[in-house]
Amino acid sequence: MATGIALVGSGIFAKEEHLPAIRATPLLSLKAVYSRSLKSAQALSAELSGVDLYSEDQEGKTFGDLLKRDDIVGVIIALPIPVQPSYIKQALSAGKHVLAEKPIAKDVATAQELLSWYNASVKKTTAAPTFAIAENFRFFESFDFAAQQVTTLGRVLEFRTRVSNLVQPGGKYFETAWRKTPEYQGGFLLDGGVHFVAATRMLLGNVAAPAKVSAFTAQLQEHLPPLDTLNATVQLKNGASGTLSISFGTTFTGSEYAVAAEKGRVWVSRGKVIVTRDGQEDVREFPEEGNGVKQEVKAWAESLVKGETNPRQSPEEALKDLELLEACLLSGEKGGAPISLEP
Repeated sequence: MATGIALVGSGIFAKEEHLPAIRATPLLSLKAVYSRSLKSAQALSAELSGVDLYSEDQEGKTFGDLLKRDDIVGVIIALPIPVQPSYIKQALSAGKHVLAEKPIAKDVATAQELLSWYNASVKKTTAAPTFAIAENFRFFESFDFAAQQVTTLGRVLEFRTRVSNLVQPGGKYFETAWRKTPEYQGGFLLDGGVHFVAATRMLLGNVAAPAKVSAFTAQLQEHLPPLDTLNATVQLKNGASGTLSISFGTTFTGSEYAVAAEKGRVWVSRGKVIVTRDGQEDVREFPEEGNGVKQEVKAWAESLVKGETNPRQSPEEALKDLELLEACLLSGEKGGAPISLEP
């Protein structure tokens, strides 16, 4: 039997990614859509039938009213970064399972408070609802394969992550009001960059996890406050080091993730992996992986059946992503001063 859920948020990603992913998952049944206004909820659900609409401008149809429904077991939350923790808390307090979009919060302090609250006040209760953070990069088949290959190549010696892009005025994500004038650290470096940090951490694994960073940050484009570029050197727990370079304000283009290990190296760019071992290259392509959202929503649906959070969606993993990114931003504020990460 399909689990009844609600989609909370009606923005671009909710409409273009979450909604198709929900409809593609037989384990889920979309019962309701919530947005701040009825107009935006209607725009999201224009092609749906049998789905109830909730919004703050309808009497008796607010978010609180939605959470009272027994046939809605879980919610997928895709709202602006600053307001998400409040909605997450309300949903979990009402006993609803939560899958919330990344990042877990606008900063580490807020994320730690949210996670501490969940562990102390919700997780210990009988039949506690699960709390998951959506990070679609962890569900790319290419990155999954690449991470597995890294574990077979011995000690990590070096790594590099480079993601370059120029966000232009007029783009659909730039023109989102809360992204255009961000009320959170890093701007696009937080909203988009956390993906690249998650992918990097996934490739490196626990043994070669980041331990210390030294970074320089800048705002290269006037329309991308407060920052659009970071270049960091990252020391790993095993003593090796590598580089993390992310820019939304450069004329460089493209992305690559590479890990060098004792017995070879792994190179990844969306949908393609090259593994070099004993001087031989093994090229694998993953043309059907899409944006990873269908895979992550399916994984969440399966976790609801099991009654436990998928490890790739744990809030603890999301917190580690945010800790690394925030350390880079803090180092940048301090002119490149090294910042140690919590063990």
